[in-house]
Amino acid sequence: MSYENLNNRTAVITGAASGMGEATALLLARNGARVALLARRADRLETLVAKIEAEGGTALAVPVDVTDPASVRAAAERVHTTFGPVDLVVNAAGVMLPNPIADGREDEWVRMIDTNITGALRVIRAFVPDLLAAADAGRTADLVDISSIGAHVNFPNYAVYGATKAALTQLSASLRTELGPRRVRVTNIEPGLTATELGSHIDNAELSSGLDGMFAYLDALSADDIADLIAYTTSRARHVNLRQVIVLPTQQA
Repeated sequence: MSYENLNNRTAVITGAASGMGEATALLLARNGARVALLARRADRLETLVAKIEAEGGTALAVPVDVTDPASVRAAAERVHTTFGPVDLVVNAAGVMLPNPIADGREDEWVRMIDTNITGALRVIRAFVPDLLAAADAGRTADLVDISSIGAHVNFPNYAVYGATKAALTQLSASLRTELGPRRVRVTNIEPGLTATELGSHIDNAELSSGLDGMFAYLDALSADDIADLIAYTTSRARHVNLRQVIVLPTQQA
């Protein structure tokens, strides 16, 4: 599919070192967008920049830890220095660390909250002024938050992860009331089972095995499927906002 309206746009993508973020960066760049790649793993970002540039695209590697306010501020400054203001932001950074709540894994709770909610808020704070300025100038402006089906479908032992994604879904809905009237589109995407590195972070053997079983049974979504959805959503006519997209493998209930 061609996404002509992405040409000459400037995008910031968090979580760009792998999975949905990486796939989205590649697809947006292939369709003419300048892409700022934000993630912790600098080596992965440089490899992705090289791939994008080899295909004729424009990309910038920006190592960042979204749990660190100073790191996000520095990343925003570098993006602005190199590319100027942005008009498309994709919050794809996230971490999934399920465990029974009775285990009391506060370290995991804090990491998920700091990445999935507060990290997204820091990125929004850094770039929403750009989005508003783009909209005021008559250009298309998009904020895309990647949540999860776990925001409203309950899975045992995923309580804190689900809570962080429910918060992100609610944040997106609330931001539409602030930004929508000013012509900034806000889209919340809730994928179901998707093949990415997210599950590799799980340190609970039983839960990891259970997730592997789901992949064995279901024909899961790919990161490219989500990237395609993001590119489609952000390339619609400026007055069209796909505000909430739930995307599941056909076999997933």
